This record gives sequence, structure tokens and C-alpha cells, in this order.
Amino acid sequence: MHFYNRQHQFYCGIDLHARSMYLCILDAAGTVLLHRNLPTDAEHLLEALRPYREDIVVGVECIFTWYWIADVCVRHAISFVLGHALYMKAIHGGKTKNDKLDSQKIAGLLRAGMLPMAYAYPQAMRATRDLLRRRMYLMHQQSELLAHIQNTNAQYNLAAFQKRINYQSNRAQLSEHFPEPMVSKNIQADIDVLDALHRVLVSVEREVLQQARAHDPSVLQLIRSVPGIGKILSLVILYEVHDISRFCSAGNFISYCRLVKCPRESAGKKSGARNSKIGNVHLKWAFSEAAVTFLRNNEPAQRLHHRLLSKYGKAKALSIIAQKLGRTLYYMLKHKEAFDPIRFFQDG
Repeated sequence: MHFYNRQHQFYCGIDLHARSMYLCILDAAGTVLLHRNLPTDAEHLLEALRPYREDIVVGVECIFTWYWIADVCVRHAISFVLGHALYMKAIHGGKTKNDKLDSQKIAGLLRAGMLPMAYAYPQAMRATRDLLRRRMYLMHQQSELLAHIQNTNAQYNLAAFQKRINYQSNRAQLSEHFPEPMVSKNIQADIDVLDALHRVLVSVEREVLQQARAHDPSVLQLIRSVPGIGKILSLVILYEVHDISRFCSAGNFISYCRLVKCPRESAGKKSGARNSKIGNVHLKWAFSEAAVTFLRNNEPAQRLHHRLLSKYGKAKALSIIAQKLGRTLYYMLKHKEAFDPIRFFQDG
């Protein structure tokens, strides 16, 4: 956990919503200078901050509406801090909760140097990252539709499909496989949506790949040097990591990727691991997938997996490989070096 501890003359805490925001501005002594509910637009925000612009920091909790405030602050050279929502929930819990109190608590945490920081992803690559995340959602929809077709086939005890139905060309006459008219119509509805999704996904992937080549082609090539990491996994890692220098150590990076469990201990007694959802779910997925694809047609990786399998079991063996890949990728990006299989398996 990192706290924002720079000193300023004024501190602004904002309890942000979609249509309104409650501002609280404190001075260095903790005196409330402004406490007001405002509409969520840049003009009202800048007008409220205008008397204090000389030396002020703005803090906002990390919810889905923070983008525009961060961009306004960057454009007008105002210090901005994005508060980590899960950590803040643990810090400023109270018996009474409302927008006015929350804004003052955020300002107070800023002033005390105790506001837990989240990463304010910069505007230049943010929209492409969000488009890539949307692609993941659409892929899940595609998987659900394919599973529904397979389940319906099993439900009516029909013969297995001769070809893989995840390919669009193999679904041309698929509805005729189901003799009952209403079942055939049901499957045809799935096929129509699948075909539309396929067109959208191809377009999205092409656009994201073009943007990635424009943003940082050298980093993309470094990531792809890892066996098993292809087009989509490399794009996810590139856009979710953004800048490897924001992680001070490999341990911080693999913790952010949810590749390690963080134990809870008090008075020498361990009480298990909690807060497993703190971190980046997309990087967790990417490295988990990479651990599986890393084993394909890779004899040294398969031997490593076999050793881990006999010692830890299947699930933990793959988790260890995913963690090792995450740690390796951290140093690759840190030192701008391609994947070195000799060093990877030597260290294992």
C-alpha cells in the first residue's frame, strides 16, 4: 500500500457521483475553507478551486467516474491523487456516512499523508485499454453462446458435431443439425449473435493491435518473446501494466497481478489470506492463461511442470509457473531484455 505524503498548502477531497460531487477544501492547519455540493462539470470544479490553485492537491476515490476529473487536473497542472477504494473503505469507516462527511474524510486523509493511492491511468492509452477490456466481455458472451449450443446438443442426445463450432465457417448449416423446429430456431438465434460478435471482435482486435504498435512496439515484442504469449495476451499485459517503473519491485508487481497470497498475521499467529481481490483481475487472467499455453510444445516447461506437479498438485503447479512468468516479465520489461529460456529454467 502506498500513501500520498507530499505536503501542500490546500487539500481538496471530492466525494464523486455521476451527477454531483461534494467538495471539501482544507488548509494546512485542517480548517475547512470550502464545503459545497456541486454539479459534475469542469467549469464548476475549476471555479471552486480557483482561489487555491497556487498549491492544492485534489483527491478522489477510485470509482468509475474519475476519468474526467483526472484529465481536467492534468490539463490545468493541478496535483491529482486517485484513492484506492478497497483500502479507503477500511480506513474511513464510520457510524455515520454521507457525502459531506466522506469529502471531508478524503481531504483529511490527504492532509495527513494517509490517503492510499491507486494508479491514475493516463489518458493517452486509457481508452484503448478500456476497449480491450470490453473485448474480454464480448468474448465471454461468445463463450456462453457456444456452450449453450453444445449443451442443447447434449440435452437432446444428438450426435456430436463433426467440426469445431467456434469457427464461423463451421456454423453455416448448424441449425439443421437439430430436427425440432423450435430448437433449430433457438440455435439459429445463437448463431446469428455469434456471427455478429465475430465481426465486432475482429474489428476490435485489429484496431487495438494498430494502437499498440503506435504506442510502444518494442515493449509488445518483448512480451511476445515469452513462449505461449501471443497476440491477445501480449496486448492485455501491455495495456494493463502500462509502465513497469510504477512497481518498485517484482514482489509488488506479482502482488498487483494477484499471483501471490498475502498472509494475515498478528502476535505470531496467522489467520489465513484475505483481500485476494485487491489487484488487477485482467493480469491475473493473462498470466493464468500464459501458464497453460507456456507448456504447449515446450519440453523444458513440461519437465518443470511435472516436477511441480508431483510436489504440489495440478492447481498449485500452474500457479507457481504463472507467478514465475510474472516475475520474469517484470525483469524483462525493467531491463528491456527478451525472454531467456536458459536463465528461466536455470532459476527454476
